[in-house]
Amino acid sequence: MFKEELNRIVNIVDEELKKLLDISDKPSILFDAMRYSTFAGGKRLRPVLCVSTCELVGGSIKDVLPVACAIEFIHTYSLIHDDLPAMDNDDLRRGKPTNHKVFGEAIAILAGDALLNYGFEILIQYALDNPKLCNNILKSTKEIANASGARGMVAGQVIDILSENKNISIEELEFMHKHKTGDLIKAAVSSGAYMGGADEDTVNKLKCFADYIGLVFQIKDDLLDVLGDEKKLGKKTGSDLNNGKSTFITAFGLKRSKEMVNELTLKANEILDFFGTKGNFLKNLANYMAERAN
Repeated sequence: MFKEELNRIVNIVDEELKKLLDISDKPSILFDAMRYSTFAGGKRLRPVLCVSTCELVGGSIKDVLPVACAIEFIHTYSLIHDDLPAMDNDDLRRGKPTNHKVFGEAIAILAGDALLNYGFEILIQYALDNPKLCNNILKSTKEIANASGARGMVAGQVIDILSENKNISIEELEFMHKHKTGDLIKAAVSSGAYMGGADEDTVNKLKCFADYIGLVFQIKDDLLDVLGDEKKLGKKTGSDLNNGKSTFITAFGLKRSKEMVNELTLKANEILDFFGTKGNFLKNLANYMAERAN
């Protein structure tokens, strides 16, 4: 049942992403590069979180879909830039050559820039076209902008770069991952809640849920970099260690990191008890994030 519902949302999101990137403008190489990374096999976790949270609080997928797609474009931009030689210098992403390996560094940077701006273009146009939803769209846009900017994802990335080959404190490690990975996950959840018309108390409950699963996602990523199957991951393992990265594994060790995944997932699911059986899909999604193999 969970997998069927997950596939339903992913398929709807994918169809909308294809429509939004059905662009024949020039220069064609730019749009080819944007499409290449968008359709390179992502799990669509952030748009799924956005849509399912909206539906949880009584909203419809129709109302939240443009917001969910904008988040996926912004997330994809971050992956393109994260893979660049100046950042993580990765050759593979999801089993395929990274964007800069296919299109060159300059086009990869510009494709990332274009996806970031396109995400906000979609949000602004959606607000202009839908006056009745405008306030909810603006609240969602603010959440997404904060999460992807200098106080969010970018801040986390800077700390990641500055902490290479250094011993950093637990507080610095948590700050880095809260912002680099967790903030956009939280924005996906909170924007979905806003688009469903949730009140601030409900939004805040769901933000706490998102904080927990954001950490779950990152710790699991760190574990997979050590223990994962390269064929399933679609990239080489051990890159964090090779690049001198500070991770939950270097800070806490494998055993404690695994325990933290289980503990945080349990805390996330306890928050969803507030919603009764309506929260079951998000509980299953949290478990899926904790148990994933890639």
